[in-house]
Parts: sequence; C-alpha cells; structure tokens
Amino acid sequence: MPVVVVATMTAKPESVDLVRDACTQAIEAVHGEPGCQLYALHEADRTFVFVEQWADADALQTHSTAPAIGTLFGTIGEHLDGAPDIKMLAPVVAGDPAKGQLRP
Repeated sequence: MPVVVVATMTAKPESVDLVRDACTQAIEAVHGEPGCQLYALHEADRTFVFVEQWADADALQTHSTAPAIGTLFGTIGEHLDGAPDIKMLAPVVAGDPAKGQLRP
C-alpha cells in the first residue's frame, strides 16, 4: 500500500537560496530510489514542502536512511528555522476516486 508523506521545512531568511539549491540537488537521487513514486518540491516564501509517495513502508524506511537524505539534512540543518515537520498521511477518498487521491 502506498505511503504519502508531506515534509515541510522553513528556511532562515538569509538561507532561502541555499535550502532551495540543496533540495533540488537531492531530487534526482531520490527519484532513483526504489519505491519512489512521487517526490515533488513546492515553495512559498521561506517554506519548502516535499509531497512524496512511496510504494510501501519499506521503501519509505529505505529512503529515510539513503545517502541523498543524509547529505541534504547535513547541508541544510543549520539553515532551517526550526525542525522539519514530517507527516505520513492516509488518504480520505471522496468524490471521484481518480481525483480524490494520489495515484502511482
């Protein structure tokens, strides 16, 4: 069963470009990880949001210890305004099922 994750991070005002660059550099490697179905970065002001979908909990677990993630958080850790907020979500499907949930 797919696992959806939303990871939100806020950059310090002087670090927005650095955080954006580090996040975008991680994307290609993460896209190549087993079980990655979606890993999309979004931005608003100083806030960066990854919307992710993994094939299953094992794929997400592997991702959490992958080199790209270690490098990313090693680079941006001190440039964030607080800790990242990472939530695993369960779909609440309503309306048209094709439009009411992320799909692999």
